[in-house]
Amino acid sequence: MLPVLLALLSPGLGLAQKPDPALVTKANTIHNQAFVLDSHQDTPINLVKPGFDISKDHDSQEAQVDLPKMQRGGLDGAFWAVYLGQGPRTPEGNAAAKQEALTIFNAIRSTIQAHSSALDLATTEEQALQIRRVGKRAIFIGMENAYPIGQDLGSLKSFYDLGVRYITLCHGSNNDICDSATDPTGPEHQGLSAFGKQAVVEMNRLGMMIDVSHASDSTFYDVLRLTKAPIIASHSSSRALSNVPRNLSDDMLRALAKNDGVVQLNLYSAYVKTEAKTPERLAAEQAFFAKWNIKNFLNVYGLPAAEQQQAQAELLQLEAQYPVALATVQDAANLIDHVVKVAGIDHVGIGTDFDGGTRLTGLADVGELPALTLELVKRGYSEKDINKIWSGNLFRVMKAVDKARALVTVKK
Repeated sequence: MLPVLLALLSPGLGLAQKPDPALVTKANTIHNQAFVLDSHQDTPINLVKPGFDISKDHDSQEAQVDLPKMQRGGLDGAFWAVYLGQGPRTPEGNAAAKQEALTIFNAIRSTIQAHSSALDLATTEEQALQIRRVGKRAIFIGMENAYPIGQDLGSLKSFYDLGVRYITLCHGSNNDICDSATDPTGPEHQGLSAFGKQAVVEMNRLGMMIDVSHASDSTFYDVLRLTKAPIIASHSSSRALSNVPRNLSDDMLRALAKNDGVVQLNLYSAYVKTEAKTPERLAAEQAFFAKWNIKNFLNVYGLPAAEQQQAQAELLQLEAQYPVALATVQDAANLIDHVVKVAGIDHVGIGTDFDGGTRLTGLADVGELPALTLELVKRGYSEKDINKIWSGNLFRVMKAVDKARALVTVKK
């Protein structure tokens, strides 16, 4: 891999602000030697767009993940999310969601096939390491929202066979498996549903990671009580630093560590730290929520398609009229510091949520990932610890989940 850090120093920085060249060299070496893995990218949203070319170096406002940016940022692997917003929980709705999921799978596989000299599909650490050895990037698949599962337990095996290695149990609304942290109507199942408990057992049996990002606190603790394997939060942050329901409290972080799981930190600005909003911005948000009868921005994705499109357009206007200062790469490092302090270095990773809304000052896209490594080096993190954050901890969980599957199979 070519050095990637030196070119990423922001051109707007004054000479006095530039880091020690020795630190840059050290960070550059660590970043290039680490297996840099991002556990949550919404890039398939772009892959299904007609004419999207992942080989093009897009403006980061258009796409935050593409092949030139992967190269520039030293990204070795990523979980691409098969994301579906929550729709009608009916046989027809579930069937439509399943078909949409398959369309996204096809887009992922077609992209990998079309760029087979640069990308390859992975389901294990060993495969990912081999893919890097031959000069390619490893693409894992995760599913964000178990909506396509409906109440069909057999669908879990079908999606596992397609390459899915984690499922985020829900998104912004409750579904047939569990309660969401952000459903506007509040809890429905008081955690996992009866079917959701069966799904957790089946995911353990298959060797599929259970992802509690977006899940309610009750769902989180239900999963911990039931699972026989470590779990993940593929893209969540700290409630102590940004008090939003889909972030994890310190007690939840400690419980996740006790389970030997890992929280992959979401770098979406509003989740990294509490936003400083003007009274005018707050008033505009409340008017927006009242108009659409929702409680937070995630609920937009649960609106019917036509309403969702209009609401998203209005949200863009709101953002343009009342902008909020973005968190910085230093704030992201503060987040890592906090979670390491609470949960321990063995339970922290990175799930950026690029192409899903994430944007930080100093970390606008996947091409700027080395800036985070540099910040960690400046704070005294060792090469061993940085390797754990970038992939070691998540790979450990993946192997533990597979080992638990093997044990279940033997017992059967």
